Amino acid sequence: MFRNIWQYRQFIFSSIRNELVLRFTRSKMGGLWMIIHPLSQVAIYALIFSNLMAGRLQGAGNKYAYTFYLMAGLLGWTLFNEIISRCLNLFIENGNLMKKVNFPRITLICIMIGSCLLNNIMLLTAILGIFALLGHNFSIVILLIVPLTLTVVVLAAGIGLILGITNVFMRDIGQIMPIILQIWFFLTPIVYPESIIPAHYRQLMNLNPMYTIIASYHQILAYNSVPQLKNIAIIAAISLALAAISLFMFRRASSDIVDVL
Repeated sequence: MFRNIWQYRQFIFSSIRNELVLRFTRSKMGGLWMIIHPLSQVAIYALIFSNLMAGRLQGAGNKYAYTFYLMAGLLGWTLFNEIISRCLNLFIENGNLMKKVNFPRITLICIMIGSCLLNNIMLLTAILGIFALLGHNFSIVILLIVPLTLTVVVLAAGIGLILGITNVFMRDIGQIMPIILQIWFFLTPIVYPESIIPAHYRQLMNLNPMYTIIASYHQILAYNSVPQLKNIAIIAAISLALAAISLFMFRRASSDIVDVL
């Protein structure tokens, strides 16, 4: 499987580029739409909740504290949400291609992840630019965003691939997951600080892997501090286990997927 990825690397890179070009070929704004959508979401939440939440945040003396907090959290969530959402219908949308053309199916996953990662890099660049314009200072801690992003990719791909394979055989998965992701979003401290959660419920937050990840995005980007690396390592180990399970399922179900489609 990994040998096929290497042998078809040029196909993967060209497909990612072509997908990017085709998506915006008739758009005046081009690739800017990939960052306008999440930033507009930031603007809406900031407009509604900034006065309510700002006083409860670390560094509340900065008038942009809530904006920094919000953008840092949405950066991590946007990548996680996009990978899972695209995984759900990855095989269904490419069913005709899989039936007519003989190529390693694993390349579809690589192309999708590469496209999502490219979108996230562009969003990160825009967010860092906004932070700089608003007077936010950065330190070398920001380099930790690289392993943290890779952890999000592996976690989301592991969950998404399992759900995408299951969705081929049971289409209800594709209908219910957007609802679950929406609930998951509001169960994760992204638009609100952890401090508003009652103390006796905070231990339950550790059951949510995105809680640790989003908290780490906040620490790195909004507060210039080192997150709890032990907790990230635990999430990374869980992510690798999920990715291994998903790849095992993919290899076993690959031929059945084509038959069902």
